[in-house]
Amino acid sequence: MSSTPAPTNGQQPLHAVQVLGTGASGSGAHVRSLAAGLVARGLRITVCAPRGTGDGYGFADAGAQFTPLRTRTDPGAVAALRAACAEADVVHAHGLRSGLLASLALRGRPTPLVVTWHTRSAAEGARARLVRLTERRVARAAAVVLGASSDLVERARGRGARDARLAPVALPVPSAVPDAETDPSGHKTRAEIGAVGRPLLLAVGRLDAGRGYGTLLDAARSWRDLDPEPLLVIAGEGGRRAELQRRIEEESLPVLLLGRREDVPDLLAAADLAVLPSRWEARALLAHEALHAGVPLVATAVGGIPELVGDAAELVPYGDPDALATAVARLLADPRRRTELARAGRARAAEWPTEDDTVAQVLSVYDELMQNRPA
Repeated sequence: MSSTPAPTNGQQPLHAVQVLGTGASGSGAHVRSLAAGLVARGLRITVCAPRGTGDGYGFADAGAQFTPLRTRTDPGAVAALRAACAEADVVHAHGLRSGLLASLALRGRPTPLVVTWHTRSAAEGARARLVRLTERRVARAAAVVLGASSDLVERARGRGARDARLAPVALPVPSAVPDAETDPSGHKTRAEIGAVGRPLLLAVGRLDAGRGYGTLLDAARSWRDLDPEPLLVIAGEGGRRAELQRRIEEESLPVLLLGRREDVPDLLAAADLAVLPSRWEARALLAHEALHAGVPLVATAVGGIPELVGDAAELVPYGDPDALATAVARLLADPRRRTELARAGRARAAEWPTEDDTVAQVLSVYDELMQNRPA
């Protein structure tokens, strides 16, 4: 950990309150890492989040004080967060809803607000208008908006942010994949899911409309003509499970829905390719884990994915099943290219900002805000 000094409030360590919702989109892991790093730098950290989020990420184990909090924007939740922030020098909200709650709780107070935008809403129609209004309210209330990808930074500026900066969220380095001597080529995992003697494709993420799984199933139709026929497995749960399962059965697609899994490193170790067909992503967890593990990735060229992976993945347009199917089939037929991508992926991952880099950047923002606050 770098020895950059922590900003202080007089003789007291700076008190930063982190406001978090459900911890989705990698924000929970980010706040856990950030809290641990800031505590190690001498800051006093309070995390305000739903109790389930606190239990799941162990903020107290990172040295932070944890305050259970509802993230709805009703008067009770606003009053509770206002009380939790009474002694805060800076409040740092993660996500749009948390940012709105924090902006309401800090109304009339000089406490600076930092908001990290980890993702964006895919809302349509009337709800999309409400999202735009909320984004505008949060962007203008924040002293600094930190965007996890360049397009989020531009979005915040377009919504009226006074100061919007790129701040890639460094996720913890994934656990090591299983040792090749104890589970060569992931044979045990392949056997358990029925992928012996055939290529294994892996997708991971919630089964919702924004993940592009409809396009992925369209692409899977063409893979039935390959010999051997690959098996696509999707790890995740969500509201579209029944719809996707119905398509798989009616069209006899070589696809298996695995449900929620805690062994993604094992699945990656067994996979020949990882597939990310999303409509939009900032710094997708699957891309992060696949490149670290040296698993070739085929992904849509959306959001922050191109700047994340560079030339270390095959990129295709969103919503184009033919392009997706062709890219996968081409890689399955070209072991040399897969090896090149595996090496390029590990090299690219080594260039990404580390957790320590992320902590240092956030700490510099806090320090800047403390230096510029009114006397």
